[in-house]
Amino acid sequence: MDSPKIHLNELYFLFFKIGSVTFGGGYTMLPMLDRELSEKRRWVTEEELLDYYAIGQSTPGIIAINTATFVGYKTAGIPGAIAATLGMVSPSLIIIILIAAFLRNFNEVPLVQKALKGVNIAVAVLLIFSVWKFAQKTVKDIPGFLICLTAFLAVGFGGISPIPVVALSAFLGIVIPILKRRKK
Repeated sequence: MDSPKIHLNELYFLFFKIGSVTFGGGYTMLPMLDRELSEKRRWVTEEELLDYYAIGQSTPGIIAINTATFVGYKTAGIPGAIAATLGMVSPSLIIIILIAAFLRNFNEVPLVQKALKGVNIAVAVLLIFSVWKFAQKTVKDIPGFLICLTAFLAVGFGGISPIPVVALSAFLGIVIPILKRRKK
């Protein structure tokens, strides 16, 4: 896909908007990123976005920021990566500074506690939606399903760190197609 010419301020404000209206971390941003970047603006394909999520998840740092950096770089080079990253970081930074400045015991305010409980429920729904949509696009055969199920059980119920699970899944993702080709 050829990238259209994108202005840095457009990148900054798009990621600022996404960063300011999504709560719960990078995974909750996935539906919005998909809609804004691949469906609406066509800056990246859905497959590219899924690759950015996967790389963002398996590299150090916050997935939303890593994804913003990848998209910014893809669309406008290093200045685009910087603009998108700053756009994604700015809302959180502003909100944290305001909260720190005005409320010493922010988490002890009953109204805030109730609001956070409601936000947590909405975040859970967004995560389920993101996982479902992500799985529909990436799990396409029985080996993929088995990798997905095993990884879920290992991390979710086995208490295994995601790092070896991601590394093993990447290894299997490389080896299984090679073995399939040799079989034919």
